[in-house]
Amino acid sequence: MSLPKEPRQKMINVMYLVLTALLALNVSVEILNAFKTVDRSLNNSNTAIDEKDNTLFASFKEMLSKNETKDSAAIWFPKAKNAKDYSDDAINYIEDLKKQLIAASDPEPAKDGKEATYNYQNTDASTHLLVEGPVGEKNGDDLLKKLTDYKDKMLGIDPEVASLQLPLDLSVPPSLNEKGAKQMPWAYTYFHMTPTVAAVTILDKFENDIKNSESQVVEFCHKKIGAVKIVYDKFQAIASQSSEYLMPGQELTITGGVGAFSSAAQPTVSVDGSSVPLGPDGTALYKTTVGGPGSYTKKVTITFKKPNGEIATLDKDIKYTVGSPTGASVSADATKIFYIGLKNPISVSGGTKGDEATEITVENGNKEKTGPGKYDITVSGGTESTINVIVDGKTTPFKFRVKPIPDPVAMVGRSKGGKLSANEFKSQQGLRADLENFIFEGVKYNITSYTLYATGKGFTENPGIAQNNGAAFTPEARRIIDRCVNGTTVTFDDIKAVGPDGRTRSLPLIGFNLTN
Repeated sequence: MSLPKEPRQKMINVMYLVLTALLALNVSVEILNAFKTVDRSLNNSNTAIDEKDNTLFASFKEMLSKNETKDSAAIWFPKAKNAKDYSDDAINYIEDLKKQLIAASDPEPAKDGKEATYNYQNTDASTHLLVEGPVGEKNGDDLLKKLTDYKDKMLGIDPEVASLQLPLDLSVPPSLNEKGAKQMPWAYTYFHMTPTVAAVTILDKFENDIKNSESQVVEFCHKKIGAVKIVYDKFQAIASQSSEYLMPGQELTITGGVGAFSSAAQPTVSVDGSSVPLGPDGTALYKTTVGGPGSYTKKVTITFKKPNGEIATLDKDIKYTVGSPTGASVSADATKIFYIGLKNPISVSGGTKGDEATEITVENGNKEKTGPGKYDITVSGGTESTINVIVDGKTTPFKFRVKPIPDPVAMVGRSKGGKLSANEFKSQQGLRADLENFIFEGVKYNITSYTLYATGKGFTENPGIAQNNGAAFTPEARRIIDRCVNGTTVTFDDIKAVGPDGRTRSLPLIGFNLTN
């Protein structure tokens, strides 16, 4: 695809993008803000990793100066230094690429005391720079080669290092390509028509993977020296994650344990209430494959014994975001759940693409288009439905829970039971069923049958009993109701109602104590 450079045509395209953005303004703004938040989180994570590595390199220097460890340190310190050098070189390359990307995005210069900002929504920059560059200068292909070479160098530092599972994943998540479609090139999949803020975040994600790879190799080299026996007298529970930003289908790894580990600490680690076994080094490794786009939280609990015998517990929320390079999104207009038997309205945005370039498919359900970016989704059963948004050949899945419509509440007039004036009760025409505080308006239930019982005053010898079909009081039920007075107790039992999903519901009985 060739993007226009002629000013007038470019202005028309910008106007078009603004108009399409206005169709789903709330969704677009939320996604842009989410990318900014993730970007900040990745940078904060990189800073924390740098601090950890600085501590390890300071320890290397100490080990080089001690007779007990200097020979082993002389072997493993250079290898750790190589890991840092390789990582610095790769990160410098990505930083330069980010500067080019931001410069190409029509940035807003600093003025009136405000900092310079780049154009977050611009999609030309990532496409021209990383996908459509001149032959031999496709920076997206160069980036892939740079990252591939980096990973090969890191694993080639030492035969023992080659066995490590480095977190730098260069594969394309299957969910970013349409099922059955031809696999798109790596750079195209990640950066074609991708908003600048998303492209910068993806590049920061690769930097974060590099930082984590460096830290893993440096720590491995540091552990190979370990000739000095250290007696730890302080413990600190730790919980960390492989990344705060992932693509659909990628793996999330959570590591939990106790810093300055000693077997005496006896740690136990659980994730979302499920126990995770400890490895030989005293840490627990939890892995899971993330699903569709969105923000998620895993709750990690670490319990351990302090040197004084006291039991301590750390609860930590591991938060992560699963993103989509296209910025595609689906929001339910009425609820986060699809209800069986109803037309569930949703809004669909293709991110930077318009409605005419966005398609959806529905798993376990049917769709009906009601307007630009607007659909009604109907489901007939099951527990989950998936909306697949297809933009430029990329498919992004969005999962929704499927639930039945809630049961209604049986009522006489405006009352659900309790004390009620006899005259008011007699003025009613039948029983009705209402859905209270339900997010959908106009959902109706029809009463199909019930049994009326009248006891107490007016029915001391024999209770009044009437089997009633339909909501309205039958003549038999009406004759009983006409005999009701102050002191009569009326109960409606075996109440049946049918809703829009066609299911017959059994509702709880309701009773009334009639008064003056």
